[in-house]
Amino acid sequence: MTGNVAAASGAVVDRAVDGAALAGSAMHDMSMWGLFLQADMIVKTVMLMLIFASVWGWAIIINKRWMLAKLNRRADRFEDAFWSGEALDKLYTRVKKNPEDPMLATFIAGMDEWQAGISAGIPSSESVQASLKQRVERAMTVALNRELQMVERGMTFLASVGSTAPFIGLFGTVWGIMNSFNSIAQTNNTSLAVVAPGIAEALFATAIGLVAAIPAVLAYNVFSTAISRYADRLDGFVSEYLTIVSRHLDQMETTRTSAQSTTKAA
Repeated sequence: MTGNVAAASGAVVDRAVDGAALAGSAMHDMSMWGLFLQADMIVKTVMLMLIFASVWGWAIIINKRWMLAKLNRRADRFEDAFWSGEALDKLYTRVKKNPEDPMLATFIAGMDEWQAGISAGIPSSESVQASLKQRVERAMTVALNRELQMVERGMTFLASVGSTAPFIGLFGTVWGIMNSFNSIAQTNNTSLAVVAPGIAEALFATAIGLVAAIPAVLAYNVFSTAISRYADRLDGFVSEYLTIVSRHLDQMETTRTSAQSTTKAA
């Protein structure tokens, strides 16, 4: 008889504990804001870090998309002017005050070095001409690399977010699950109602990490390709400009040689 009473009392206690756990779980707000507010301080810190990384990453993505589109439009307009037949000296004078575009800055750097090299006249020595072409090429290459560094700004952050955000979110998840196990130990109850809130908070941290990482990885791949194509475009422009410089020097040398031959014949 006494055993039956004890068993019944135990069942009542178990039902009371389960009821209390269910009541406590019902009080939990399972919305995103509720999960954030109810999370442990460390999990909150992880979530805030990931939210900041996601917002900053989207700011870089929007800015980079707008910037690359603008740079390609400007490059189209400049190349049209460059190949329109307009004298390079006139084009140089017209764009010299607006060196904000990478292609314009590269062109201006080459023209600055060219103008400095021929300020005393076109050099007649082949070695001096070769030195002038090398200086022009070096000046344009330095300007190109400097401008590309500006274009690539923010790419390292996207790569870092894409590679680390899932693991940061996973750390928050592991910490949240540990808290859930602590709740089981404290309440001595393994019902889902006890551990569900903690697990939900933990998984929410992982979800934020993925939300931050996936756009960053996709944007990094897309922008890396776009920047590589733009860099190839600048390299091609430098090669074309150097070809024009070399052709101009060859024409001047041919003209000088013809004039000397005519003088000797006379």
